[in-house]
Amino acid sequence: MKRLLALCVVMLPWKIKRWVLRRFWGYQIADGARIGLAYVFPDQLVMHEGAHIDHFTVAIHLDRMECGAHSYIGRSNWVTGHPRLGEHFRHRSGRDPSLLLGDHAAITKQHIIDCTDRVEIGAFTTVAGYGSQLITHGIDTHENRQDCKPIRIGAYCLLGTRVTVLGGAVLPDRTILGAGSLLNKAHAEEYVVYAGQPAKKVKSLDPEGAYFHRESGFVH
Repeated sequence: MKRLLALCVVMLPWKIKRWVLRRFWGYQIADGARIGLAYVFPDQLVMHEGAHIDHFTVAIHLDRMECGAHSYIGRSNWVTGHPRLGEHFRHRSGRDPSLLLGDHAAITKQHIIDCTDRVEIGAFTTVAGYGSQLITHGIDTHENRQDCKPIRIGAYCLLGTRVTVLGGAVLPDRTILGAGSLLNKAHAEEYVVYAGQPAKKVKSLDPEGAYFHRESGFVH
């Protein structure tokens, strides 16, 4: 019944939908935030001023989803997690099935983001292109069980098209992850291009680059 009601809410005009989501779901949605024709129903939703989720995006089975001010999630993205009480990850007592999107951060179109554990995308970062996967869970063959680790993407980062980021990976602030790369561990050096499978440092970046100092998430 609740899913059927949610489907009906998706089709409502935005001002009515916003009122319903605030009143009956308890979501915190700023007056200037907006959700398009999208099925976005985490347990908790916080959308700050100017945050926008575009049409045909799905976000379900999350404890929390927070979209920073003027952040953007484009069309046809799939964002999903695994309920905290799910049986597969009981050994991960601190698991946090959440998506945290920083101010002015952007996720473009047709990406898959698995939030079995927390995925954090920093302010002014762009998940660009199409078809990237951020996957926090997998199978631990030694223990013969499913396992998960969080992903952290820093601020002012640029992720190229069709990248894969695995649980436990860290992309530092002010870095680029090259198109088609596999990020499978934590890195620390800033102002660097990481690329390859697995990704490693391939070049340094100019710290004065305008992308790393912009005050608006939109790139002209």
